[in-house]
Amino acid sequence: MTRAFSQPGSAPADRGFSGADLRTSVDPITTEVVRNAVVAITDEMKTNLMRTAYNPIIYDALDFTVGLFDAQGNTISIGLGLPMFIRGLSDTVRAKLAHFQRPGGEGIKPGDILLTNDAYIVGSHLNHMVFSLPIFFDGELVAFAASMAHWQDIGGTLSGTTTDIYSEGLQLPIVKIYKEGRLDTELTDIIRANVRFPDLAMGDFRAQIAAVRTGEKRILGLLARYGKTEVFEVLRAIMDFSEQQARRAVAAIPDGVYEAESFMDDDGVVVGKRIPLKVKVEVEGERMRIDFTEVSRQVSGYFNSGSTAGRSAAEVAFKCVTSPLLLPINEGSFRPLELILPPGRVVSALKPAAMRWWMTIPMTLVDTVIRALAPALPRHVAAGHHADLLVSTLYGVNPRSGRFFLGTTAPPGGGWGAKHNEDGMCVTVCINDGDTHNASVESTEARLPIIVEEYGLRPDSGGAGRQRGGLGMVRSVRVLGEARVNTHIERTQCAPWGLYGGRDGLSNEVYIRRADGRIERPPNGKLSSEILKAGDAYVVVGGGGGGYGDPRQRDPARLLDDVRNGYVSRDSAVRDYGIDPGSAGLEEPEAEGGAANGGGAQDR
Repeated sequence: MTRAFSQPGSAPADRGFSGADLRTSVDPITTEVVRNAVVAITDEMKTNLMRTAYNPIIYDALDFTVGLFDAQGNTISIGLGLPMFIRGLSDTVRAKLAHFQRPGGEGIKPGDILLTNDAYIVGSHLNHMVFSLPIFFDGELVAFAASMAHWQDIGGTLSGTTTDIYSEGLQLPIVKIYKEGRLDTELTDIIRANVRFPDLAMGDFRAQIAAVRTGEKRILGLLARYGKTEVFEVLRAIMDFSEQQARRAVAAIPDGVYEAESFMDDDGVVVGKRIPLKVKVEVEGERMRIDFTEVSRQVSGYFNSGSTAGRSAAEVAFKCVTSPLLLPINEGSFRPLELILPPGRVVSALKPAAMRWWMTIPMTLVDTVIRALAPALPRHVAAGHHADLLVSTLYGVNPRSGRFFLGTTAPPGGGWGAKHNEDGMCVTVCINDGDTHNASVESTEARLPIIVEEYGLRPDSGGAGRQRGGLGMVRSVRVLGEARVNTHIERTQCAPWGLYGGRDGLSNEVYIRRADGRIERPPNGKLSSEILKAGDAYVVVGGGGGGYGDPRQRDPARLLDDVRNGYVSRDSAVRDYGIDPGSAGLEEPEAEGGAANGGGAQDR
């Protein structure tokens, strides 16, 4: 989430802290133990969830988050799988509190576990099941342990195109899945009846329960050892310190109004109609206001998200430029931030808006906020990145087993933008996905009836600059039997932008290569239940990152290394950087292997 924007110590105000930094009557050693304990607890919750989950989208793609929250739903510490979940759990815990503690409500009792996947509360699609366990100490509700994780299937249509929430799967309102320690089997029967792979779903169900119970056990141990008053005094002080650091960082940004805009290709339904995204950032003293008023209204297609996702986009951008390395991630870090987010926008959508591909627009908004702040923070921002998951979903009958299959390929990554002092990262997952693992080709081929024919770097995809943008990739997947494929690839038109004279990176794209060699390109980078016959392949091409600074100021030795390695072609070296590698005695790159032969040049 952070390394693309700053190096340790380079942010306006971003340093670690110890117990001695905090204003509290608790001794510094205990304070430091408690601070590290809450980080360790959420790390252990993450580990237990990953070790026991049934689906690779959780244990490989890390499509989840876990967290600890106080009795009002304020964030104590979150263990992020995906950065875009930074606000989802807190908002959902608060919604559950309001639901059960309303006049006439049944209240929350020890042994309860609360569950929902309401897209307009969680802010994302129905695949995200959110379990929240209220933690009681000496009979008092003191905290919550919560887990959000992506279930591979939640029912609904298999078509890639949806226009309302009802077609996207099972909707669970806020319910008690455990009531005073007893599992509600009627609810679990409803869940099992609405998903295609109930055994896998209930495996992930148990994994999430294990994660929240881990959080409960560890928090109760902490309270028993150090006392409730002392622990929560330290947590209050941690939040206050995080707020101070964020305020200091904002105060270092010149006051002013900063604006930027970008756009998405379309909503997957009205092909070719761009979705405008315009943001305004106002800095005044120690406070920052991010205004999403001019972000597009919600669309008829499936790229909407709820207001929680809009808040998450603002908070991810805010933390990246203020205190990216400060742990634990907690409520205090965001107190200096004000967000203007009217309802009915693509990141504050109202029911019955389709939400299936909720994550794409928020991550482009993060980039756009960073772009707006670039004039004020030239040394603390990165150029644009590829900003798309680039994943695909396949389904059909597996010719190996004769059974129905449904699977998603792991995010392959693309190029990230360069910074003032560093080239962009190559083939790294988008900001939505943080620390997602690069799943092995072999494990993917073992799960799905496919052959990955090519998976390599895409030459010349990184934007030229004094610091070069990171390279994207090419992944070609051939199916072994008839199957259908869904992709929702965006940013095929709005290229990752360069900064301070840096050039744009190449955009994302996707195409089909039929078994007879014909190439078919969709008009908007999206395939919806496209039929592939045995021997057909679909090719996902990840964009590169934007460059930073005038390309003609690039160190010639580094450029020649790029050419030798196949990252930059000879033509690009001459055209974009003004250096002829031939005059430097550079030999042509090998015709085979490495990046020099990547990029599917035979198809382009």
